Amino acid sequence: MLSTALPEAELRGTQLASSSPSPRPQFHTNTSFLAMPLNCIAPKPEHGSSNGRVEALSETSKSHTRAALYPITLKFEEVVYKVKLEQKGSCWGSWITREKTILNGITGVVYPGEILAMLGPSGSGKTTLLTALGGRLTGKLSGKITYNGQPFSGALKRRTGFVAQDDVLYPHLTVTETLLFTALLRLPNSLSRDEKAQHVERVIAELGLTRCRNSMIGGPLFRGISGGEKKRVSIGQEMLINPSLLLLDEPTSGLDSTAAQRILTTIKGLASGGRTVVTTIHQPSSRLYHMFDKVVLLSEGCPIYYGSASTALDYFSSIGFSTSLTVNPADVLLDLANGISPDFKPSVEQVDNTEEEEKSVKDALISAYEKNISTRLKAELCSTDVNHYVNTTKEASARNDMSEQWCTSWWHQFKVLLQRGVRERRYDAFNKLRIFQVISVAVLGGLLWWHTPASHISDRIALLFFFSVFWGFYPLYNAVFTFPQERTMLIKERSSGMYRLSSYFLARTFSDLPLELALPTAFVFIIYWMGGLKPDPVTFILSLVIVLYSVLVSQSLGLAFGAILMDIKQATTLASVTTLVFLIAGGYYVQQIPSFIVWLKYLSYSYYCYKLLLGVQYKEDDVYECSKGEPCRVGDLPAIKSMGLNHLWVDVAIMALMLVGYRLVAYMALHRVRLR
Repeated sequence: MLSTALPEAELRGTQLASSSPSPRPQFHTNTSFLAMPLNCIAPKPEHGSSNGRVEALSETSKSHTRAALYPITLKFEEVVYKVKLEQKGSCWGSWITREKTILNGITGVVYPGEILAMLGPSGSGKTTLLTALGGRLTGKLSGKITYNGQPFSGALKRRTGFVAQDDVLYPHLTVTETLLFTALLRLPNSLSRDEKAQHVERVIAELGLTRCRNSMIGGPLFRGISGGEKKRVSIGQEMLINPSLLLLDEPTSGLDSTAAQRILTTIKGLASGGRTVVTTIHQPSSRLYHMFDKVVLLSEGCPIYYGSASTALDYFSSIGFSTSLTVNPADVLLDLANGISPDFKPSVEQVDNTEEEEKSVKDALISAYEKNISTRLKAELCSTDVNHYVNTTKEASARNDMSEQWCTSWWHQFKVLLQRGVRERRYDAFNKLRIFQVISVAVLGGLLWWHTPASHISDRIALLFFFSVFWGFYPLYNAVFTFPQERTMLIKERSSGMYRLSSYFLARTFSDLPLELALPTAFVFIIYWMGGLKPDPVTFILSLVIVLYSVLVSQSLGLAFGAILMDIKQATTLASVTTLVFLIAGGYYVQQIPSFIVWLKYLSYSYYCYKLLLGVQYKEDDVYECSKGEPCRVGDLPAIKSMGLNHLWVDVAIMALMLVGYRLVAYMALHRVRLR
């Protein structure tokens, strides 16, 4: 039996006493370093005594410790998660819906100061469980997850740090800029900008990022900092808020052994400061494995071990799965999770029975878990006394009834996001290729329409239509990429409660205006005078304003397409179809549109832009030389007569409705983005 295989003192996580809860780890509190409020207030820290393990930390490790002002005991009981899968049936192409169980009855508890590692092969449900513990999982989730005996809440969200497996960072920001903007958004207004900057400097020093502090993060198109440094920046973003609960998904993925050791040492130091740390890890080395306090081993969503990391091999030996070799414990655990018994070497004749052997091993492990661990674990959870933590949480709520609200004002969020947006896109927006593209088109167009005589009214009308088409569709295709490219960043930051969606939306759209308005302004300056249009300053200014107005409307439609579909390929396809329809129905190529489809032109903003440009250049009673020495009335020209030059203010109002309406649709569509 398990009780005879392992010493009682070593089985705090595995052999759980049914009469009394396991002793909670003591942790060192150090409020001298970044002891800032966990949400919007600055209450007094809880002080605890140091145990021998923490006192034995080196001075370097101690510098990582920061007091968690509200230690959190995380409990999860019988967590079950199912998803619906659709498969094509054999009859008439019908679809069959079935449920797949991703998590199946997982239970555990993590105390402040502990690191719980989730191990298991790919697809075993590690990331899903971590996402559920972070309050970010949507769908059919059952079971009970509590934090100091309370359910997940908005205040707890701002006390929780979540580091995803993929480092979602802006590539054109430096390390210091990335952390500073995070601090400005996530730390409360009670701290000044200088104080927040000081916190950033301390985090940079803590994580060993001083050498690369002024280096850009980098991306797929240009080189930046290394993978290990990116991971430390991601962890640093969460350290800034001094989290009580820290969740990390594969923090060592893709790193070499030394870089992984540094990351885990940092995490260990954070845990020793009183934080509750949960991490998934795929293939830890032996020295990383021995840094964990507890381990949860998953196999196809089912738990097969929960308990102390140091006694895992003893437990499996006690139920008949022992190894005679000195190996990395993590390797043995992962083999068992895959149904491979230690020291099992199948012969040629046994190859066909490998799947049956693996299923048999998994069934035996699940049965042993239910018999030896599950019952005692449930007993511990029932007897665990979390009243102290519950009272602490209630006391904090009583001191500040605004804990559920945002830590920073809307205006502060908007300013910081606007600054960050302009800083991030300073290289992408005004890159040489885009400037060359617009200027070269303007010069080429100016040469083609070089000083067009007033008698060549058809050519002048064509130039005005070119204005409306080029600046009706060029901004559209640029705006389509905006939200799909930032989807992962938006999900990450909104899931952590960093800012309001409205402040992000307005800041994101305003940060694009310098490019969106500067390039068309240069375009009009060049081609207007080269083309020989009406040489009147007022007419020129009005034409420029109309073009910029059309740019904003076009950008709005592109933002709406991107926000609705959140897929670049689909949004680009829809934009192509839309621009084709608007081009044909814009009033230039087809002037006598059949009555049953004439409504299409009223949906085209390029139609209204073209009409306004005509109205600025010409009046119906103006005359031009239609043939040698013979004047003709402009209003009688078929191309202008079909458009009409009256009720221009109505066209301005319609474009204003489009401008507001498209952006409102984009904003509402972003609300539908699932924060997972």
